[in-house]
This record gives sequence, C-alpha cells and structure tokens, in this order.
Amino acid sequence: MKTRLLLTAVLAAASSALADVHVGVIISSTGAAASLGIPEKNTVAMLPQTIAGQKVIYTILDDASDTTNAVTNARKLIQDSKVDLIIGSSTTPASLAMIDVAAESKTPMIALAASESIIKPVDAKRSWVFKTPQTDAIMAAAIVGHMAQNGIKTVGYVGFNDAYGEGWYNELKKNADAKNIKIVANERYGRSDSSVTGQALKLVAAKPDAILVGASGVPAVLPQKALNDRGYKGKIYQTHGVANADFLRVGGKDVEGAILPVGPLLVADQLPTSNPTRKVGLDYMSLYEGKYGKDSVSGFGGHVWDAGLLIQKAIPQALKKGKPGTPEFRSGLRDALENTRNVIGAHGIFNMSATDHLGLDARSRVMAQVVNGTWKLIK
Repeated sequence: MKTRLLLTAVLAAASSALADVHVGVIISSTGAAASLGIPEKNTVAMLPQTIAGQKVIYTILDDASDTTNAVTNARKLIQDSKVDLIIGSSTTPASLAMIDVAAESKTPMIALAASESIIKPVDAKRSWVFKTPQTDAIMAAAIVGHMAQNGIKTVGYVGFNDAYGEGWYNELKKNADAKNIKIVANERYGRSDSSVTGQALKLVAAKPDAILVGASGVPAVLPQKALNDRGYKGKIYQTHGVANADFLRVGGKDVEGAILPVGPLLVADQLPTSNPTRKVGLDYMSLYEGKYGKDSVSGFGGHVWDAGLLIQKAIPQALKKGKPGTPEFRSGLRDALENTRNVIGAHGIFNMSATDHLGLDARSRVMAQVVNGTWKLIK
C-alpha cells in the first residue's frame, strides 16, 4: 500500500511539473548593456505567475552583454530547464546569435533588441523568432522625416561597430537617400571604448547639419559629449536605444537637446487621451515606479512588459495543442504568437502575421527631445 501511495505521489508530482509553463529569460543585467538589462530584469518580476490556470516559472540568466554567453545561456535553458519559450536578449548581436539555437530546438523566442534583421526575412529559422521593440527601420524613418521637416540637408553618422551600428547606418542611408539628405561622414566605435576623439574630429570637420548617434544605453553618451566638447552646433539625434533614466543621469547636460524617436510609453503622460497605448503605458509606469521608485521607468522594461502581454494571449491558445513541456505546446505558442491580433501594449499595437513577427506600425513611435534632463514629447 505504501509503495502504491508513493508511486501515486510521484506521478502526481510529475503531472504537476508538466503543467507548469517554463519561460527562460536572457538579459544583459551586467556589462556594457546593463542600463538596458536591469529594467528588463526588474520587469520580469512583475509578470504574471499564473496564466490560464497554469503556473508560470521564469528563469533569468545574465549574458553579461556578451554574445557567446547569450548562446550558452539559451542552450542551457533549453537543455537543462526545458523551457517552453525564451525572452531575450537585450542587444542585437546577442539576439541574432540566439536565432540558430531557437530554430534548432523549435523553441519560440521573443527578442528584446531593435534590429529588423532579427525577424526579417521570416525564413525557416526566423519562423520561431518574434520581438517587441520597434525596429531600426520604423525609427529611422521617423528620424529622417524629422530631419527633412527641419531643413537638414547633410548628416553625419557615428555608431557601434557591430550589427546594431551597421543596421542603423543602412536604415539611415535608405531613408536619407529617399529625402535627398546627403551622408557626409560615417564613423564607428566599440561599446566599451572610453574615447571617440578621432571620430568626433572627423565628424566636426565634415560640417554636417545634423549627426545621428547609432548606439544604445550609456555608451551612446560618449559621442554626444565629444561633439559638444569640440563645439559642434548642429542637431544631434539619438536612437530609441537610449530611452532610459541611466542615459539621462550619466549624460546630464551633455545630452541636453538630443532628439530621438521613442515608444509612446516613455511619454505616456504627455499623450492625448485618445491614444490607445496611453492607458497601458500609464498602468505599467505606475506599477514599475511604485516598485522601483519615481522616474525609474524606461522603454526597455516596457519591451518585457509587452512580451508578457503577448504570452498571456498566446498561452491559452497553445494549451489547446498540447501540455507545457511538449513540442506540441511550443509549436502552439509559436502559432499563437504569429496570429497575434490587436494586442495593445505599452509601446504600440501588435498585429503579427506569417511575414511580420513584430506587428507594430507608425503608432509605436513618437519624436521626443531631452529637455531639462527629461523626455519632452515633440508635437
């Protein structure tokens, strides 16, 4: 009798474990991209612990802003933790490197990085990959549109010497060519570099009307400071990769006046009440600042929040295909994410398809400027 009871208890425990949804999260909470990863990690703690009656377990690993670590972490989560889905990573190079792992294991992945190349084209590998941040393509169009409206005829570029910087340069060129804006300088630097003096001197010498910094997080402060120190008086644009409090805190007066596209979350309280994302953004802002302090919210945490909204919609559909922990459930998650319709997030409204694994449109961006150390909506 005791043996039978023990066996029953073991089987019940196994059945219970099988019912749990396991989500692996890979973020850059240390290293050069920590200003992105920390608010992302903080937001994971705010995601629902139960969805559609199933317990959801989140396992968070730090890739230390290193691409190799991101791939190692992805394999570890899939092989050891048997995750049903991966969220991450924080940077474009790391997210691109993780695509093969997701595809090989047929595990859906929601990236938290910007580059459009993470999800396009939706080929056999990328069919398992989705993302929540606005692409560089969406944001570059907004930047160049603002340049054209303000009479900019020439532009210089300085960006990371990796996939993020290259992607932004390509999008800048495509959009600038369409608006007859000439790129007169193209410079690069490393995420961990401590000086960009040479690059700044070349940019100033080219005398562009405006300069775009194709970088993210705190390292994006460096070029703007160097340009200011050398007397550059033109407009300086940044990407949405700087949309957090650390950029403002570290940059201080050196980033005053920076113009950039941001997700509506960052200026939710300045949006008209008719904007459908305003309420979601304000709700997230209230929850996050209530937990982590006033003015602590960032666009990066919002991308995790939106990933949470997507999986809340996808999990009930996937449960119709199989139990958590099975290939059928993972495939069901993939299919449900691809068929996402009208999910209102903090950064926009998601409508995905077989050819679009982001599903955001122009409603996912607004132009803002750094004014008196805060984000000011450009109307």
